[in-house]
Amino acid sequence: MPMITSAQNPRLQAVRALLNRRAERDARSAFVVEGVRLAEEALAGGWTARLVPTSAQLSERGRQAAAGFAARGADLLEVEPRLLDSLSGTESPQGILAVLERRDLPLPPAPDFLVVADGIRDPGNLGTLLRTCAAAGVQAVLLAPGTVDPFSPKVLRAGMGAHFRLPIRQVDWQAIHSHCRTIPPRPLNILLADASGGTPLWHTDLHQPVALVIGGEAEGASPQAIAALDDRITIPMPGRFESLNAAVAAAIILFEVVRQRNA
Repeated sequence: MPMITSAQNPRLQAVRALLNRRAERDARSAFVVEGVRLAEEALAGGWTARLVPTSAQLSERGRQAAAGFAARGADLLEVEPRLLDSLSGTESPQGILAVLERRDLPLPPAPDFLVVADGIRDPGNLGTLLRTCAAAGVQAVLLAPGTVDPFSPKVLRAGMGAHFRLPIRQVDWQAIHSHCRTIPPRPLNILLADASGGTPLWHTDLHQPVALVIGGEAEGASPQAIAALDDRITIPMPGRFESLNAAVAAAIILFEVVRQRNA
């Protein structure tokens, strides 16, 4: 297999377009993961790759991951290290990218623990939220309009593999209402995480089926979220600080759900 040495190579340009443009990812129903850890997570989740660009910097673990994708039909592409590094969004590139086919993991038939990301625009926040949801056993994450693309490189890196084990849907508020009220056998209570003025978290019964709405830090909850909610919940902060990072607040609330349901 000849090594790619030109940045003008069409296949390399296609990978760059997927990394840089949401419209390209949507049109091609594909996205790109970078690094050995995410490649391994994708393989473990049964995902397939269309193309796997690698360089001579690749570790033995990375070579095994590339071989795993090749066994499922992926094309391997050897790229000059400096060119592959130029596509990287990290300080220490690991010599592997994988162009993955997007697919929707199945939603649970009777959910009782959902999260709605409402207008979260910061990629790091959304990725960390997805990672936390996967760790807490959230059954699906619904992304309301205005939320950053979950398949952007920064969200994927912060998610640390959550995308490969957690159902994620980009939907409008009508669909969110349906997922919370109409589809489940028992309607879910829609609870909005609010910085102040809500029911204190420690006094909230979270044994009930819940859909937790996490709004963006800059603008807070959307009018559609406010119209849909059943209650607001607030994390008591004795330090009298104004608010918490959205992903941090979500983590506290989600693991309070876990604590109550396992007490």
